[in-house]
Amino acid sequence: MKEKKRRLFLITAIGMILGLLWLTPFYLMIVNAFKTKKGIFTDVLSLPQEWTFTNFSQAFIELDFIRSFFNSLLITVFSVALIIIFASLAGYALSRNKSKLSSTIFFVCIALMLIPFQSIMIPLVTIYGKFDMLNQGGIIFMYLGLGCSMAIFLVHGTMNSISVSLDEAAEIDGANKFQIFWRIIFPLLKPIAVTIGILNVIWIWNDFLLPSLVLGDPSQQTIPLKMFLFFGQYTKQWHLALAGLTIAIIPVIIGYFIAQKHIIKGVADGAVK
Repeated sequence: MKEKKRRLFLITAIGMILGLLWLTPFYLMIVNAFKTKKGIFTDVLSLPQEWTFTNFSQAFIELDFIRSFFNSLLITVFSVALIIIFASLAGYALSRNKSKLSSTIFFVCIALMLIPFQSIMIPLVTIYGKFDMLNQGGIIFMYLGLGCSMAIFLVHGTMNSISVSLDEAAEIDGANKFQIFWRIIFPLLKPIAVTIGILNVIWIWNDFLLPSLVLGDPSQQTIPLKMFLFFGQYTKQWHLALAGLTIAIIPVIIGYFIAQKHIIKGVADGAVK
């Protein structure tokens, strides 16, 4: 009994230490967002001696926050929705059609996960530039291609646990392949779809490299791109950058609390599958 209590205490202590380490960057970001530029360089760890809120209003204006927020939201929502839909369709088709061609296509999808984006970014941007697709529509299409390989891999693994007898029973009732997928299979893929959604939202919302290559028009730029305005060649406005980061994570936190129940359930169910 004492050994069990000791082990529980040790696990709890390790968990608290890891939790504090995880929260430290957030503490530094929020605390220093309320300091002046001089106050940050005087003492990074302490609370502000003089709390200032002008950083937030100035960062809000310089970020053009409303427009950049909706740009990020538009790109993220459409990209994630398309990744989930196309990956689910592809995973279903590749899982149910057992042939050498489907196996080859599936292994190609897995192989694409191993190719670093940096090795293809220049040819990708060059090709899309020739078709005049260096805009929001083009970047959504790029995210669809880059995100589908892992999503297909996850859906394919989940499909192997769904009995083929469901398809056969629906076919007997007169349903076609499209109806079988949308009415029977897709609802069963909800847990893994939520998991795919979480992974891709985190990636796309915070991505800087691809938007920096594609979105040259300031009116189409996302929040991470706008954040780069605070870091010039000779000066770094850390007080504004940290205030902008604090503003930028607020929508993500609100979205998480709204969808918390579905996110936790989706991750847990996806892990079990």
